[in-house]
Amino acid sequence: MMRSILVGILVLMAAGIGWLTFDWYRGHYGGEPFGAAFTLVDQKGAPITEAAFRGQPSVVFFGFTHCPEVCPTTLFELAGWLKTLGDDGKNLHAYFVSVDPERDTPDVMNAYVSNFSDRIVGITGDPDKVHAMAKSFGIYWKKVDTGGGDYTMDHTASVLLLNAKGDFAGTIAYGESADTAVAKLKRLAAG
Repeated sequence: MMRSILVGILVLMAAGIGWLTFDWYRGHYGGEPFGAAFTLVDQKGAPITEAAFRGQPSVVFFGFTHCPEVCPTTLFELAGWLKTLGDDGKNLHAYFVSVDPERDTPDVMNAYVSNFSDRIVGITGDPDKVHAMAKSFGIYWKKVDTGGGDYTMDHTASVLLLNAKGDFAGTIAYGESADTAVAKLKRLAAG
């Protein structure tokens, strides 16, 4: 009984935090294309700009290829959600933006992202430009020294949803249920 109550409280807290995040983003960025202009490269080394996020709904996730859990889990789930949507999600474009461009070259991004889905496009580039883009999207990231000259990256774990105009349309939280995530993507694709 007590366990059910605690689980219920945790679910309500997660939903509340998700709503507050959505409301904050909507209040700050609603009605305008989300994020600042950028010029980076995709996983094939071709130039990519903010125009990629216009004309069709987009799903954008910021992470890094050396990520031990959050990034591979999220990309695996995203690939599954897109597959589940089938034709209902054919107009959705998905992007994985590196917050660790020093290690995540186009070749590294291509090898990594290709393991998950050919529907997800990797984005990287000059570190200053990547970090400026991430900042304009309200993404948190921080390099964390793990000793021995190695490091990891702390970063926002939510997936951003952008409508066809590039406006902020919501988030999918890390660990959110597959049914809820698919429902959000279906609404995004239909909108």
